[in-house]
Amino acid sequence: MITDIVRELGHLTLGTRLKRLGERLQAQTEVLLAQAGIGIPASHCPLLAALDRLGPLSVGELAQAVGISQPGISRMLENLQSDNLVASRRPAADKRLRAIELTKAGRELIARSKRLAWPRVESAVADACAGASGSLLAQLSALEEALADAPLQVRAARTPARGRKYA
Repeated sequence: MITDIVRELGHLTLGTRLKRLGERLQAQTEVLLAQAGIGIPASHCPLLAALDRLGPLSVGELAQAVGISQPGISRMLENLQSDNLVASRRPAADKRLRAIELTKAGRELIARSKRLAWPRVESAVADACAGASGSLLAQLSALEEALADAPLQVRAARTPARGRKYA
């Protein structure tokens, strides 16, 4: 077996390790989304959730709400607009701004996600994180090992959906 250099280098490669963990979580979340018939990338869920919770927002406001750069938001919006999940309009008060809002299809997708997928993802991730203790690096190791041993879709199948309501 090859040594995991990123893990061994500890804090020096923490950013790389967090990115790797984020990619694993997103890939496993996409499996759960697909099982629920929700065909969007996991990375789009926070953006759609922000629009659902906060209403129409400008690109800059969306970037602030989800902590992603404006160019990143713009790329996601192109995909979401082509899938007819969001639309942009120019508010009468300021024609320079562009407000992004959910379409009817976007609102329906969010409602299905809240009902069928998000609670399963929440429970599966909570299950993977359960019992982690110690330093941040030890907790990351525990989470990485938990996800390798049983991906989110396995955990979701054996863990009842619980957690917050996504209203």
